[in-house]
Amino acid sequence: MKPHQWETYKKAARLEKIDKVPMAMIIDSPWIPGYLGIPHMDYYLDSELWFKANLKIHEEYPDIIFIPSWWMEYGMAAEPSALGAKIKFWEDNTPSEYHTLYNIEDIEKFPEYEVENDAFMAMTLHRMKMEKQKIHGAGYIQPIVTARGPLCTAGFVRSTTDFMIDIVEKPEWAHKLIDLCTNLIIDWLKAQAKILGDQVEGIFILDDIVGFINEDHYQEFAHPYLKRICDAFPKDWIKIYHNDADINACLDYLPEAGFNVLNWGKQTDIADVIDRVGGKICLMGNVNPLEIGVRGTPEEVKDATLEVLEKSGGQGIILSVGGGTSPGMPRENILAMQEALEEFNTTLIK
Repeated sequence: MKPHQWETYKKAARLEKIDKVPMAMIIDSPWIPGYLGIPHMDYYLDSELWFKANLKIHEEYPDIIFIPSWWMEYGMAAEPSALGAKIKFWEDNTPSEYHTLYNIEDIEKFPEYEVENDAFMAMTLHRMKMEKQKIHGAGYIQPIVTARGPLCTAGFVRSTTDFMIDIVEKPEWAHKLIDLCTNLIIDWLKAQAKILGDQVEGIFILDDIVGFINEDHYQEFAHPYLKRICDAFPKDWIKIYHNDADINACLDYLPEAGFNVLNWGKQTDIADVIDRVGGKICLMGNVNPLEIGVRGTPEEVKDATLEVLEKSGGQGIILSVGGGTSPGMPRENILAMQEALEEFNTTLIK
């Protein structure tokens, strides 16, 4: 993103009054290679191709704030790989993660992790260092560091099904695994911030597995750890939380955890979210990303976008899809969202 876009995003995230609703989209390797017609493996491994691909997207949509800006990622490989998960790569798809912690008690045998030297964390940090000057030289900044959340990481390492069972049957061991993952995430975010430098003023946490548990389990197994992550960084930093699974169990607690922005899924209507946390957290959403964003016509996308904006009243919202930009979302549908936003913002000015 450009520096002025980050200033706009910060104001919106802090619920300051702004003249126009901004638009932001989460973009990463599930969407970019397919959109540009390049193989995933080339996108991941060809440094020059990666740079040109991201530059093309930014130049094609100069009015969209891309989160977290130029994202150096290998699908969801980095966090679980540092704890021994098997990662399988595909020519035309994002990597798959396979758990290796077959007995949760074996976490006591894990070697200490080193984020700057382990698996895809080490590779990602090296690539970030390689690309940094080119990105900044093109006039862009990277103000946000990014990580999968503690439950998401634990689920990849243990397997989501076994991890859900552990929460019920072996809660003390589940806590040990989540605690380990939380420490890893904090160190991972700090390692990224160290490379990117003083421009970093925000963190972005993605954890859909929080949507798989009930409210009591959220309070015990998720909230303290999410709060610990937020508390590990300066109070004035922007903290963004993504969860496009069910958010009902966690929704009321996210502002207290320390998050400024919520990007959530299609399951919960924006009007209901506003009723519960409006005025406490900025809402980044919530156009249906698949049935509308990918499969809908531009007219359907425009109507759905206007519905989200009208329900929001134009305050406390950053327009986006309900989650990340889904693979296959076409240009005409992105333009339809922008057209609807321009139309809505015109009514705000009046």
